[in-house]
Amino acid sequence: MRKMKKAAALFMAAAMAASLSACGGGSSTGTTTAPTQAPAAEGSEAEGGASADVDTSSFEGLDDVELIGADNTSKGAAGQLFGELVAAKVDEITGGKLTIDYHPNSELGDDGDILRQMQSNDIQIVVCQTAPLVSFVPEAAVFDLPMVFSKYDGDTIDGVLNGDSAFRTELSSAFDAAGFHYLGILQNATYRLTTANKELNTLADFKALQIRTMNNSNHMAFWTAIGAEPTPLAWSEVYFALQSGTIDAQENAADTCVGANLNEVQKVLACTNHILYANQMTINKEAYDSLDPAYQAALNQAVTEALAELRPQLSEIDEQNKQTLVDKGMTLIEYDNAFYDEILNLDTVKKLYSDIDSQVNGLGATLQEALESASK
Repeated sequence: MRKMKKAAALFMAAAMAASLSACGGGSSTGTTTAPTQAPAAEGSEAEGGASADVDTSSFEGLDDVELIGADNTSKGAAGQLFGELVAAKVDEITGGKLTIDYHPNSELGDDGDILRQMQSNDIQIVVCQTAPLVSFVPEAAVFDLPMVFSKYDGDTIDGVLNGDSAFRTELSSAFDAAGFHYLGILQNATYRLTTANKELNTLADFKALQIRTMNNSNHMAFWTAIGAEPTPLAWSEVYFALQSGTIDAQENAADTCVGANLNEVQKVLACTNHILYANQMTINKEAYDSLDPAYQAALNQAVTEALAELRPQLSEIDEQNKQTLVDKGMTLIEYDNAFYDEILNLDTVKKLYSDIDSQVNGLGATLQEALESASK
């Protein structure tokens, strides 16, 4: 069996496993609550369901290949479900000839760690949210455009991100140029939310809010643009920083908030919907190009099938996780379109849009045009 540098990745795992500095990871309290997860698709098997028209004969003459995959998500979060389902489907489609040795929940390090390992081909496949990719693929900053997806439904967004769109073509080219290959993005119009220890009913309530963000300059610029005071902080430190009052708030997806027990240290769950909650699957381009075309097709089929099974369930899962937080004592705040329009019409936010579009060589305009066209 041909293994792609598995030893190097596993060697680094022990040193990195406790390093949780990105959006995922778990609570530092020693106990975690499992977020609501996707149930198995109707009629599916335990390992993710039977792939359509599986014929393993086309793989019989090929060498066995094992890839290594990893994520930095919290336990049971959408990114983990995506990675593990793709791994199960690849195994099934190829009859075990192509396999993915998948390591969830920061087993091989945080987002930066696993992306660097993918860059060096020590890990082949990574599932992560879009923000950490910006350090490796600058054009991924297009996903930093605040609230750019907020008025579109999941099907429209999926057609632009995973379908035959000009945006998908341009973004894929940018990933290829960086040495990565874009496989697909899991989303269904759910978003990163804000938790806080005070009510956030109006834009004025965000003034001087000490909020933890990921270490992403565009994310921080957005919060500054609406009057808050962003602080990048390692995820492993967030629970205790909230508990001690060092920071007032943080922003994340509902499943991550549940998994980290943030209801214990936060009172309010505000649906700011500022960044699309999307988990992107990427593979080292050298590793992808080295695969036999039959294996490439099998991997792409696995991704397509996993997206089709998981995506319809994400909205329901998101609502269930929000309800879990409410049931545990948090107050849910939702906003109307006037709130989002007020933010998008701020001069500071308009300037941020222009700045980000410059960073991504006009890809922001391509995204907005593709979304508008797809929604007609």
